[in-house]
This record gives sequence, C-alpha cells and structure tokens, in this order.
Amino acid sequence: MAIQKKLKEKTRKFIDSKHMLTGITVASFLESTIVPIPLEAVLVPLMQARREKLWLIALMATVGCIIGALFGYALGYYLFDAIGDWVINTFSSPEQFENVKQRMQDQGFWFVMTLGIVPIPFQIAMLAAGATKYSIWLFLLAAGIARSIRYFGLAIIVYYAGNQAERIISKHKTKAMIAITILVLGLWGLSTVI
Repeated sequence: MAIQKKLKEKTRKFIDSKHMLTGITVASFLESTIVPIPLEAVLVPLMQARREKLWLIALMATVGCIIGALFGYALGYYLFDAIGDWVINTFSSPEQFENVKQRMQDQGFWFVMTLGIVPIPFQIAMLAAGATKYSIWLFLLAAGIARSIRYFGLAIIVYYAGNQAERIISKHKTKAMIAITILVLGLWGLSTVI
C-alpha cells in the first residue's frame, strides 16, 4: 500500500506534465516487463484528472504494454536458454513455468488473453510464448485484446463514474475480474466446440 500511495503522489505531479502520454507508455512498458505493480494505481487518478485525454491515455497504456509484450516475447524466443532460469525464479517457480509452457502449447491464444486480463504477472505468458515459439501475431493479438479490455475498461468506468471511479473499481475489482475471466473462458470453451 505504501508503494501505491507514493505512486498516487507522483501521479498528481505528473498530471499536467507535457510528457504525460509518453510517461504512461513507458510506465505500461515497465509494468508489463519488469515492474509487476498494477498500473491502475496511476491510470485511474490520471484519467479522472485528464478526462479530455481519457481514451488517449488508455490507448497509450495499451501500446506500452504491447511493446513490452513484444520485448518479453523476444526475450523468451532468443534468450530463454541464457536468462530463463533467472526470470522464472524471479517471477514464478520452475513448476509454475512448466505448467504455463504446456498451456501455451495447448491453448495459446486464449491462455494469453486470460493472463492479459487477470492480475497475474504477464511476464510468464510473454516468456512462455517466446520460449515455445508460439505465433508472434496471435500472441500480439491476444495481448492487445486483453490489455485493451483492461485499460479501456478503466476508461469506460472513469467516463461514466467520474470521481467515484476509484471507489467503484476498488469495491468491485475482484467481481469484475472474475466476470471477465469467466466470459473469456466461456468464449474459449465455445471456440473449441465450433
């Protein structure tokens, strides 16, 4: 919680900065690659304060995440043998990574999409996709859709709820994540039947 409080204070200073959109892109890139701290702590207050740029903020957060996803995929693809153990031990465990790797091979697109929405470190999916040589285009599509749902979902809440958005998000975040995850899993199941 102390980290989130500091982030909120820095966000308030950052709101009127001319580098705000670039900063959001960089923050999103960092959040998706090496800093597993939810970007929502920064995005929601920023979106509330800069409603005229609400959709652009969501777009730049999505772009930063997709660039980060591409970077993580490349690490998994090209450098997994060299750095894989360190990354796995930092963000996960060898058993969890083997499970993710197997799911990546079996369920690729839907698995990436689910991990892109739920608050689980996305770094694992990026590395697994690269390490298993999963289709980069399907990976980027799934990551883009998942993160768009996440960031534009926040923008929609701020658009309609205004200054009450933070309270609503913190009160209903778990329920919303469960509902979205069930929806994605339902679509996933439907796609295997069709």
